[in-house]
Amino acid sequence: MQETDLQSAVDAEISTAWATIDQMIDWSISFLPKLAIGVVVFVLFWLIGKGVRLAARRGTAGGSARNVGLVLGRLAQWGLTLLGLLVAVTIMFPSVRPVDLFSLLGISSVAIGFAFKDILQNFLAGILILLRQPFRLGDQIVFKEFEGTVEEIETRTTIIKTYDGRRAYVPNGEIFTNAVVVNTAYGIRRSQCDIGIGYGDDAHRAAAVIVETLRTVEGVLREPAPEAIAVALADSSVNIRARWWTDAHQHAVLRVQHEVIMAIKDRMSASGIDLPFPTSVVLFHDQTEETDGDRTRQREGWPSGPKPPAPRTIAGTLARQPGANGEDAG
Repeated sequence: MQETDLQSAVDAEISTAWATIDQMIDWSISFLPKLAIGVVVFVLFWLIGKGVRLAARRGTAGGSARNVGLVLGRLAQWGLTLLGLLVAVTIMFPSVRPVDLFSLLGISSVAIGFAFKDILQNFLAGILILLRQPFRLGDQIVFKEFEGTVEEIETRTTIIKTYDGRRAYVPNGEIFTNAVVVNTAYGIRRSQCDIGIGYGDDAHRAAAVIVETLRTVEGVLREPAPEAIAVALADSSVNIRARWWTDAHQHAVLRVQHEVIMAIKDRMSASGIDLPFPTSVVLFHDQTEETDGDRTRQREGWPSGPKPPAPRTIAGTLARQPGANGEDAG
């Protein structure tokens, strides 16, 4: 009796298993056409998205909006691909309604938003940067400790090639919320350097010589005109600031600055204008015009004239004082 009951239970389990397998086979056979149609629809949407992306890339190629076209094309492709996925799912699973998928997508997007807050922030900032275009590809910018040429503006990062040949990836969220200096925004850029002249020299003549020199340097623009203005009465010099305009790119700025400084140094020396270095003057209690030379003609740093006074040492001066070597001062 027990063997009969056991055999009946086994037969029932086998029958149930075969019935389940049969149902799965029937469902698979009926599902295959839907699967094929869904895959075809998804591939079709993906191909359309890819075509839109290529069209956007070609439509903006070579222009200032090239990166905008790339990003918008990429977004269009992603959107069409997602739409194709939703349509394919509803075709393959007719019981699933589109409204259910959108509801699930909304809940998922909130969860994804919290989980990937920084990534989404950089993504949205990148879209706004590309649309507003505060700077473009090829512009030279300064952002915090990074300075260089903008190579790419991606949806998440901006790629900067620094002047020393390194590549910096800067999150777009930081660029969008912080100050950025665009050196090449207007095409020209002003540079300056301070030149110190002696107090005994004619400051007006020195300023005129500096301006004349600036006009002879290749790369210095005629307009806006170069200028030289006095800015300080320093400890040992009158400081005159030379200011000039050049092309805004860094290599031009540095090259012209080198030529300007070298030309000013040579011209000032040839014109007899003193370029003093910081000096200290030590006066002895018996120092007179006779022993120290004609101070009305003496220049900072070194006496002028064809026969300057002979140099004096402190030891020699002390040795000539009354009472030196045991002599009687009276």
